[in-house]
Amino acid sequence: MIPLAVREMGLPDGLVAIPVRTRLVRPGDDLAALVGAAVAGIARPGDVVAIAETAVAIAQRRFVGAEYVRPSKLAILLARRAGALATVNQPESLQIVIDEVGVPRVLFAAVAHVAGRLVGKRGVFYTLLGEAIAAIDGYTGTLPPYERAIVFGPAEPDRVCADLTEALGFGFAVVDANDLRRTKALGISPGLDRAAVETALLANPHGNGDEQTPLVVLTWRGTGASPLRTAA
Repeated sequence: MIPLAVREMGLPDGLVAIPVRTRLVRPGDDLAALVGAAVAGIARPGDVVAIAETAVAIAQRRFVGAEYVRPSKLAILLARRAGALATVNQPESLQIVIDEVGVPRVLFAAVAHVAGRLVGKRGVFYTLLGEAIAAIDGYTGTLPPYERAIVFGPAEPDRVCADLTEALGFGFAVVDANDLRRTKALGISPGLDRAAVETALLANPHGNGDEQTPLVVLTWRGTGASPLRTAA
């Protein structure tokens, strides 16, 4: 059965997002085979298939169990002061950021963050560390049996999209979306409008719970050219 279609308010009439359920994604999975089987009978030529970044990263084996990360005193100290919804409120996740960018850069970002708060500016820590934080999904937000896994960003997402397009014929995007109406296309097939794809997924039809719908088919049922594609 085709899942309930979800229309994002403000999109051109005729653009529909269809969440697609899959089996559990496993390390080493052939994404083309998994996606092709899941969207058979749902996706049509010209459609765009958005894949959750976590699913791609797990297939690429880009994750680590939290029990294998030993947080430092700095990671524990800073994590205690992070917001409840922040990935880095988990010392293990923050330790991976420290390992990636180094202690001096993290300390500088922390001091700048405090200074920013004093003048009413929020989010300086996350702005300064950028992709080092954005590329990590904390273990409390991942579907079992990966609930204790810290998932890294997917490798070469543009290449993943290009390879899937070549194998299956649809447009593809690897996306990071959440229920806070923030969406980022980490990778995208040639010929797609990145901003339009991100806008189409602002309502997060993938879901943030245990829906097990890492795929969303964006289908254009209106007249004229699809707004998800760039002009030739």
